[in-house]
Amino acid sequence: MALLESDVPIREVVTTAPEKAKALENDVRAKILDMLATEEMTIEEIHDELHRRGEEKAETTVRHHVNVLKDAGMVEIARLEEAGGGTRKFYKSNTRIFSYDLPEDAEQTLAGAQETATAELAGLVETLYGEHGDEIEAVAREMKPCEYCATQHYEEFVLRELLNRTLIDLTENGTVESVRRDSEDAGDEAESHDDEDDR
Repeated sequence: MALLESDVPIREVVTTAPEKAKALENDVRAKILDMLATEEMTIEEIHDELHRRGEEKAETTVRHHVNVLKDAGMVEIARLEEAGGGTRKFYKSNTRIFSYDLPEDAEQTLAGAQETATAELAGLVETLYGEHGDEIEAVAREMKPCEYCATQHYEEFVLRELLNRTLIDLTENGTVESVRRDSEDAGDEAESHDDEDDR
């Protein structure tokens, strides 16, 4: 007789390329990505900022970490400058790492938003397959197998990447911030009208 039986649903999906996963095995590299997400920096500047954040690393070690991230396609050379007969390289991250724990009651608090997102995304997935199913399937057919998975989920990965890249685009072009501000302004306006009605 089983002492415990529980249906355990999938609650998290981590999608990343194998070389990116290996690059992130070191927390110093995650810190470097965070630093380079907001500004271009040289190896010396990265070294100094890591030192400020409590990481005592030699400059050669910092250079190694930046090269690992560069080889994984997560960091690029953003600018080159002439400096004392040589060239100074400025690096910038093209990858943002979010590493948070949601509050314990987040699932309950966000249940309504989850229902809305599920309904809207179901329609979007239907549209994507209706209009771009051939392209999604073509990309999925060309993918290499996941080294960790017995069952491959190629098309699901492609869909997740499409949605993730779309969210990145909406964040980077200011749409998410604009919608958030407009929503706050509408809420403030409604509150103001309620206050007037109470008078």
